Amino acid sequence: MEEKYMVNDALESIKNELVTYQGVINETENMQLRQTVQQMRNNCESFQYELFKVAESKEYYKPAQPANPQEIGKVKADLNA
Repeated sequence: MEEKYMVNDALESIKNELVTYQGVINETENMQLRQTVQQMRNNCESFQYELFKVAESKEYYKPAQPANPQEIGKVKADLNA
């Protein structure tokens, strides 16, 4: 398997892992467990960002073009309606 596909697969897996961590955090009453899972999530987010920067530098991942001011204004107006 090419490195590009492995990196993108890892990024997708991490994204799913972060969703799971957030669900656990939202449903955990025990503060010590909650803080532990939050730290695990924070570590996972840091790793995801580092891997994203590697993927971006190797051109494995190309982010979407930034929205222009008109598009941003339309979304804001739609959300405030």
